[in-house]
Amino acid sequence: MANVTDLQTKYSKLAQEYSKLRAQNQVLKKGVVDEQANSASLKEQLKQRDQSLRKQEQEMDSLSFRNQQLAKRVELLQEELAASEAKGKKGKNKGDSPSQHGLQTQSVFNEDLQKKIEENERLHIQFYEADELHKRQEGELKARLEVLEKDSEQHQAVVDGLTTKYMETIERLQSDKARLEVKAQTLERESKECRLRAEECQQQLRRCQSELNRQVKQSSSVIQEKVPFNDTKFSDYNSLNVPPHNRRHQLKARDVAGQALTFIQDLVAALLNFHSYTEQRVHIYPLDSSIEPITPLNQKFSQYLHENAAYVRPLEDTFLQLHQSITEDTVTVLETVVKLKSFADNFSTYTHFLQKILPYQLKSLEEECEAPLCTAALTAKNQELQSDMKRVTSVFEKLQSYINLLALPSVRQDALPQSSTSAVFTQLAACLHSLHDAIKEMSKHYNQKASLEQELPTVTQKLCTTTECLLGSLGSLTSSTGKIATFFSNNLDFFTSPGYSPRGSTVALNPLQAESMLANKKKAAAYVQAIKKPRPQSVPYKEALSNRRILTSSTESREGLTQQVQQSQEKIARLEQEKEHWLLEAQLGKVRLEKENQRIADLEAQLAAALGGSPDSRTAAAASTLAQSHEEAETDQKTAGKETTLCTSLVGMLCTTPSIEHVGDEESREQLIKTHYMARVGELTTQLQISDSKAVHFHSECRALAKRLAIAEKSRETLSEEVKLANQNITRLQDELATTKRSYEDQLSMMSDHLCSMNETLSKQREEIDTLKLGSKGNAKKNKGR
Repeated sequence: MANVTDLQTKYSKLAQEYSKLRAQNQVLKKGVVDEQANSASLKEQLKQRDQSLRKQEQEMDSLSFRNQQLAKRVELLQEELAASEAKGKKGKNKGDSPSQHGLQTQSVFNEDLQKKIEENERLHIQFYEADELHKRQEGELKARLEVLEKDSEQHQAVVDGLTTKYMETIERLQSDKARLEVKAQTLERESKECRLRAEECQQQLRRCQSELNRQVKQSSSVIQEKVPFNDTKFSDYNSLNVPPHNRRHQLKARDVAGQALTFIQDLVAALLNFHSYTEQRVHIYPLDSSIEPITPLNQKFSQYLHENAAYVRPLEDTFLQLHQSITEDTVTVLETVVKLKSFADNFSTYTHFLQKILPYQLKSLEEECEAPLCTAALTAKNQELQSDMKRVTSVFEKLQSYINLLALPSVRQDALPQSSTSAVFTQLAACLHSLHDAIKEMSKHYNQKASLEQELPTVTQKLCTTTECLLGSLGSLTSSTGKIATFFSNNLDFFTSPGYSPRGSTVALNPLQAESMLANKKKAAAYVQAIKKPRPQSVPYKEALSNRRILTSSTESREGLTQQVQQSQEKIARLEQEKEHWLLEAQLGKVRLEKENQRIADLEAQLAAALGGSPDSRTAAAASTLAQSHEEAETDQKTAGKETTLCTSLVGMLCTTPSIEHVGDEESREQLIKTHYMARVGELTTQLQISDSKAVHFHSECRALAKRLAIAEKSRETLSEEVKLANQNITRLQDELATTKRSYEDQLSMMSDHLCSMNETLSKQREEIDTLKLGSKGNAKKNKGR
């Protein structure tokens, strides 16, 4: 039993751990769903970012292409300007036409320059907006990256917790396996010891059987040769007027009393239900007490019905006391059964209760007949029920009188002669059959009445339910009374037969004779033990009985023990297989864990290298290339300016008279315009190169985020697989729990059946030994009398 309780506590702990794991599984499922949603949203954002990057790259390509076109246009304009200036120098004397042509070309140059300046301002605004958008997107992605890193850390913590739990579960299962192995070894040792004891008991049984056969032969020869025993000390016992103790009669009486107790309990339950549902019906029909008050008569009737348990329950209690007073070591006759009087008194009290409520029952049925919707058929059924209730009450009065007659001998001697006892029992059986018939008729009429009431338009669901319950109680009352009547008729011969009576006399046994008979039984047992004491070679009676009990139990339980040993061996083999399986699973889990840790370390190193080293190098390289390109552009522009100043000494053409002062103004203005234009071009090129480097950096960050997302998805898949394995382990443990529980229940049922069979065999052997002893004593007395 201690092992069973230990296993139950262990299984309860496993069930608690299973519930915890199940709750954690739900949390993990929710986290996985959230991560899937986050990954989907991140994928959408990445797509949008890719699209925006493509657009920006296209815009950058278009801008670079436009800048190249503009540079070519500027070169062409400079060439045209140089050519026009050369032509202007050659044709100064030709009149005013060259000056007009110069004015037109100058206006064209001014318009072109204004357009380029406006276009550069627009490009600068667009580039600033794109840079701000890029910075904002970069901040959002960094925040999202931090959130994902936190989620990955949380998932890693959950994974670590699950691995520790699984390792603890594996260790606990290994310890359980070791304990079961030790238990199996102990069971094997016990089975070997039981086999040895069974063999020894068989040998002792053979010796006991041979000894008993010898004693039976000896006692039978003595009985045949000798006369019966005469008591010389007490001459009153020589007439043999004290009956012997009939153990078989006592066992039969206890069995009959036990069966009657179950029938009485069913009858009491049916009567309680009948009175309770009758009380409920009085409160519902013909007037519903929840709507309007019922009549004073029905109120009094309901009050009486509410007290039914005080009259019905004592019947069961007193009969239970009567059953407990009948044992194997007592004498059970009407003169010695004192508890029958208390049962008769309680039955009389219940009969008076039925007589008290009978007028109220009849009056209640009359009120139902006076209801406005009561039909003629329903009135006829109510009248039949009135006659049935009168009949049932009269039958209970008859039963009261017969039970009081049977209880009189236990109070007053010679109150009921032996010849009249059988007649009383016969009349009581007939009265029980009439009670069954009366209740059956009442149940039949109530069913018909209920079917008629359901056809009424004012019937409620509460009334239908109460009527159905009342019909059910009447059905159980009918079945219980029928069982009691059949039981009494079947055992009528046992009730009417004299179990104890003095030999050669028809006078009933009195309590004094019963006491002397029990004293003689004790003396006979002591005498048998005293006879066997001087003979050391013989086995004492108690020891022989215990040896026989041990022998029969060992022989009959041998098959059960062998089956248990086989089951334990099979269980040990299965546990060995499971142990190997779990060891392999643990090794595989360790290998997987090491691989996963190595892969995570590699990925973290790569991520740190990508985030720490490569962006700076790329930005430095981009900055160096930008600086080199800017310097090259400046040198080119300076060389180009020198060449133009050397060749033409003007970028544009001013409409002024040729003089020394105007030439200085023109050169300074051309120099300012040239420097401003070249500065703007350099700024635009540097901004374009910086945006290009930022786009490359953003691209690398997106790739790193995509790698982290793939790693998170792989970890999620591994976690889902581990959760599946945990669920499988839990189901397997539940199956093992169910099988072990079933095996223990089967073992308990087998042991209970074995104990019952042992008790039956022991009772039969005791009866045979008692009969042999009594027969040997009688023959010894006869031989001595001769």
